[in-house]
Amino acid sequence: MKAALATRYANLEWAVFDREANLDEYFGLAARRIASARDEGAAKAAFDGLIRRLGDGHVEIDWPSVSASQDSKTHDTCAEAGYDARKSGSPLAALAKGYAPLTTLSPPVFPAGIISIDHRKLGVLRIGMFGPQGTPHLCTDALAALSIAPDAPCDDACSDRIDNWAHARMTRAFIEEVKALKAAKIDALLVDVTGNGGGSEWAEAAARMLTGVKLKSERMDFVRGSQWTKEFADAEAKLRTWAKTASAKDRSLLLRLAAAAEAKHRVAATACDSAAIWRRQQPTCSWLGEGFFASGMLASGDPAELAGKPWAATVFTPMEYPYADGVWRGPLVVLVDGETWSAAEEFAAVLQDNHAAVIMGAPTGGAGCGHTDGSQPVVLVNSAGKLQLPDCARIRADGTNEVRGVRPDVLIGWRRFDGPHPRASETLAALPQAIGAAERQANQ
Repeated sequence: MKAALATRYANLEWAVFDREANLDEYFGLAARRIASARDEGAAKAAFDGLIRRLGDGHVEIDWPSVSASQDSKTHDTCAEAGYDARKSGSPLAALAKGYAPLTTLSPPVFPAGIISIDHRKLGVLRIGMFGPQGTPHLCTDALAALSIAPDAPCDDACSDRIDNWAHARMTRAFIEEVKALKAAKIDALLVDVTGNGGGSEWAEAAARMLTGVKLKSERMDFVRGSQWTKEFADAEAKLRTWAKTASAKDRSLLLRLAAAAEAKHRVAATACDSAAIWRRQQPTCSWLGEGFFASGMLASGDPAELAGKPWAATVFTPMEYPYADGVWRGPLVVLVDGETWSAAEEFAAVLQDNHAAVIMGAPTGGAGCGHTDGSQPVVLVNSAGKLQLPDCARIRADGTNEVRGVRPDVLIGWRRFDGPHPRASETLAALPQAIGAAERQANQ
């Protein structure tokens, strides 16, 4: 595990210099606990304790378990794909007196409603996760539309078809619900992402649908090594192939991006020794390579200009979805808490960095960038536990690593074990301040 962190852990510098973690102390304590463990459970607990001390939401070990044979198992395609209505939830504002749920869509994909706050009409939209898995009916609808049996095995290609269909339908539903709130003549919009554990790159598309600001995404740095060496080589080859048949304008863009991918490929192939970091000293090299962006190879993009181009989603990931810029362009407030993680932090961070929303609530959990498509777990030799390490880092406008969490502009003093009603009450009390700040921001 220590060797894996020393070569493959994207947030190693953050852990040592920002988090101020004493890694040698952590590993020494874990080693002593393992040596004195009387059973396997106690030994595993030592590893889990080490991970908790590290404080990175994307570092975890999946321990092997004995499961029934797949041949004798009754399949539930949607359940196996992680669809669960509990991942959605209701907005905190729904607990307030006078809250009126939006009934335009039935069943709704995103719980929404309207409430009056300080003589203002506030629209409320809940995003329980940045993916369709919180809405099981999207999966069952996809199975029907794609003629996939709900109780048969579903391989990766089958899962991708369901995922693509559900994401597209979810995007259209999002646009419909935002438009319905606009039609109700709301003065401001509150987006609740408390308890949102993350999801997919749809977060970048969602952010762009909620503002008229031309968002510039965070830079996404990478761990040097074979994974990203291959990623950049493959990207360069694709871009040069597309350039051969592109228009003169598009060819210039594609070749420029191909040259950038080639340069990043060389950086990825050049190792940086982490020994100095373990001694709590700055290395002579940069531990991470400077990558493209959380939104792909482009920090910003125009969906109208990119529409219909076969390479659009490769250079700008929001083009994977049928989204539209600026469906909502008014004052925007985003509600976060300590259980807001990963892609939900990406959503809040890109809006905050571009001064497109006021963030309110409690500091987010701190997971940051996680595992890209080419990422593979490290299999621990003796236990066969699968160690998951983030292979990328999203770097915010101020140069900090997003893994440190998003700090709200308007803080709410929630305590860890506060129930939903006290949390809702404190949210309502802080909303006039947040809405006022959002209105001033929108008028700048």
